[in-house]
Amino acid sequence: MRVKGEHEIYCCGARVSISEKSVEVLSEPMIEYCPLHEALYGAKKIDVEAVRKSVELKIAGFGFCCGNRAFDDKPIVAYGASEMMRVWLEKGLIDCAVVVCEGAGTVITANGRLVQAIGARLTGIVRTSPIPEIIQKIRSEGGIVLDGKSAIIDQVKGVKKALDLGFRRVAVSVAGFKSKAISDIRRFEAEMKADVLIFSVCNTCVGRADVGHIAKADVVCASASKIIQEEIG
Repeated sequence: MRVKGEHEIYCCGARVSISEKSVEVLSEPMIEYCPLHEALYGAKKIDVEAVRKSVELKIAGFGFCCGNRAFDDKPIVAYGASEMMRVWLEKGLIDCAVVVCEGAGTVITANGRLVQAIGARLTGIVRTSPIPEIIQKIRSEGGIVLDGKSAIIDQVKGVKKALDLGFRRVAVSVAGFKSKAISDIRRFEAEMKADVLIFSVCNTCVGRADVGHIAKADVVCASASKIIQEEIG
């Protein structure tokens, strides 16, 4: 598998740079153990090397950040964001979902299987760059890429785009390090007569300044954040 472009993600609270040249862990992980991480990648102790190896396994095994990325819609966990959004879409509880995919950025889709195929093994994507094959696959499955030229990640603009397309019951995932987007979405939700279900994800690294924004979400994944567990529950 060959990485295309440049990408930056959070994994176990560590910031990771992924490029055609290398996988580089830019900061120390914020956790020492994760049962899901062990189940998926076999690491009993989380350190810089374990983070790097898990990202490399994701690249080698699933084409993460590669042109031949796997789009497997099998559920990974029982109550993950993508798993829940897929069910909501298939049961007609929401009209579309606004999610993030590496190589594409913000994606809008009413296809529950695509939501799961995108999000099954993702962790928080800080930034990404366009990968034409991924964008083409998403579009072929009924997904709308917010900006195929830049692969921008902007969940606020993604929700606005979904509403402009005529969707009214919209679910959106917002990473903890972009928590202000939650307040921004709530601000225009009523004005546009929409019903936006906000799923707050990837919260391991959040600070207390993020709590006020995250508290406005409908569903909050605490991740490994003691702050979220104490302040929100």
